[in-house]
Amino acid sequence: MALPAKRLQPGSTAPVRTLDPLLGPPVAVPDPELLVHLQFRRFAGCPVCHLHLRSVARRHEEIEAAGIREVVVFHSPPEELTPHLDGLPFPVVADPDKRLYTAFGVESSPRALLSRRAWLPIAKAVALGTREMLRGRARPPARSPRGGRLGLPGDFLIAPDGRVVAAKYGEHLDDQWPVDELLAHASRVHA
Repeated sequence: MALPAKRLQPGSTAPVRTLDPLLGPPVAVPDPELLVHLQFRRFAGCPVCHLHLRSVARRHEEIEAAGIREVVVFHSPPEELTPHLDGLPFPVVADPDKRLYTAFGVESSPRALLSRRAWLPIAKAVALGTREMLRGRARPPARSPRGGRLGLPGDFLIAPDGRVVAAKYGEHLDDQWPVDELLAHASRVHA
């Protein structure tokens, strides 16, 4: 795999792409009319990612009302990712070769799991995920997910002109924007 690109900062230009989500039509990044929240998650079925995406899904109408198009990228192949799409109201993109991760400078690192700040979110996510699996509402992740388990999250808010207006490179697996922070970034753009 190629080395990650330089990290994008607010004001830099996002790599222009047309993404093919697993469900629905192709997605232009940037979107000509909306802000795009391009979020990079870890692997399909990641318990912490699952919890985070459910919080985003619950507030999806509020996110759309703020002029934001949500797009989520996983470094899993389609066959691992498809069983985990139920209830997600936004495009989900499989990037098993991590081309988008590289283009946006999103990395993998042992600190994804080793940071002490990750331990409580891991325990909570595993407990809730296990309960959901026992109830038949969730599926377990692959035993050996392609791309590994050490991915770090990344969040980018991209304006219609392709300019990155906000960026976050996670320091551990649960270090991503909560919905309120995403909405605050968007409100500053619209101000």
